[in-house]
Amino acid sequence: MSKTFLVVAETRGGSLRQVSFETISAARSAGGADTTVAAVLLGAATDAFVNELTQYGADRVYTVAHADLEHYNPQAYFAALQTVVQTVQPDAIFFGHTAIGKDLAPQFSAELGAGQISDITAIEVDDSGQALFTRPIYAGKVLEKKAFTALPWIVTVRPNNIAPLAIDATRTAAAEAIAYPEPSLQTIIRDVVRNTSGKIDLSEAKVIISGGRGVRSADGFKPLEELAAVLGGAVGASRGACDAGYCDYALQIGQTGKVVTPELYIACGISGAIQHVAGMSSSRVIIAINKDPEAPIFKIADYGIVGDLFEVVPLLTEQFKLALQP
Repeated sequence: MSKTFLVVAETRGGSLRQVSFETISAARSAGGADTTVAAVLLGAATDAFVNELTQYGADRVYTVAHADLEHYNPQAYFAALQTVVQTVQPDAIFFGHTAIGKDLAPQFSAELGAGQISDITAIEVDDSGQALFTRPIYAGKVLEKKAFTALPWIVTVRPNNIAPLAIDATRTAAAEAIAYPEPSLQTIIRDVVRNTSGKIDLSEAKVIISGGRGVRSADGFKPLEELAAVLGGAVGASRGACDAGYCDYALQIGQTGKVVTPELYIACGISGAIQHVAGMSSSRVIIAINKDPEAPIFKIADYGIVGDLFEVVPLLTEQFKLALQP
């Protein structure tokens, strides 16, 4: 029996977020060949992204364009997406496990009386055709597999875990515009001031250079920023560094901060407290730099360097510059 899965795409800084493509891939994997994967995009201007969503695997694209949707507003987004859901009647809704997805997904789970599986990192289909969703629990110490017993589904996909489908530039589709319902809003978002590590979103960064209390001061992050610039990565921090006032809490990685899964994570001056490890232990490759050879971070690191980060990081930066130069 054919099904329709709806993917909620997201934009940031004038472009589609990588997790949008990963979520399309997740929906395709879970539904199989007979499933129509539709994408929906909410915003002030949406037409520019229709072809890109189609080329990454969306069979249909729905748009809701209105000034109220220029910035994320929970009431406005819920009302707009509710209208789309009523029109499309999807069998499942897939969100990125982002701030927006984590806010909207439980609302639609309650609205539709649907089951929800959050923060999935992998999907497999068993011999009976049932989709099994893998998600980490207990701060990443255990992976569990879960399945739905009835439709509809609500799913959130952790960024940087499910590879997007190969882009197909020959695929095209016209967008179906759905009218914004213009709800009575209790809150209006006039502007958003961002305070982050830079242009690269930590949750989607392929490379993260992270600092702990060992950086000693705000200036101690400068060598990390230089290394991140060379590798095209982002800068993160432990809670200890944030609590000490060395950096903004927007950089915090850990159980009470951001959960990240980059291809390369370099921990500089981070002891390896369980709170921090919970936010980065799923990284593909972990390199730890610490003066203390007994630091717990070395127990989970793939590679360890015992030394002063202020000596080691500049050396790494120079070597990466040489290795990466044309």
